[in-house]
Amino acid sequence: MSKANDSSFADLPFTSTLHVRDTCICLHLQRAARTVARRFDDALRPAGLTNGQFSLLMSLNRPEPPLMRDVASLLAMDRTTLTAMLKPLARRGLLAITEDKADRRGRRLHLLPEGRELLIKALPLWTETEKLVESEIIRSDPAIFRETLRSIG
Repeated sequence: MSKANDSSFADLPFTSTLHVRDTCICLHLQRAARTVARRFDDALRPAGLTNGQFSLLMSLNRPEPPLMRDVASLLAMDRTTLTAMLKPLARRGLLAITEDKADRRGRRLHLLPEGRELLIKALPLWTETEKLVESEIIRSDPAIFRETLRSIG
């Protein structure tokens, strides 16, 4: 028996699927985020970085090395995911992970000179792509758009 002939199909008609497809904010944000992420991945490829790696390394460009938990919070990811992202960058000599002197349970993330040099190379690629994406997708004030997105997370 096909799903369409199943009596339970009436409880969840295909029109419901179409409605969700056409109106779901979460679905459309996820699709847009994936598309924009691919654009930045493509743009940053000549520097040898993904957009996630670029964001992570840029988050370390501070006067003092940040705590791992602060970077995880900034990037809206759990510590396990952050740890998985850090390992290949550390192996490449772009960052170092050290024990926090104030709290031995904490970890500090240090941007190394090689990481800083890579960011210097990648920043113009990011800037160009940021301007292009901004001009294509933001139909109002970009600052208002960014603030709306920040207010969600």
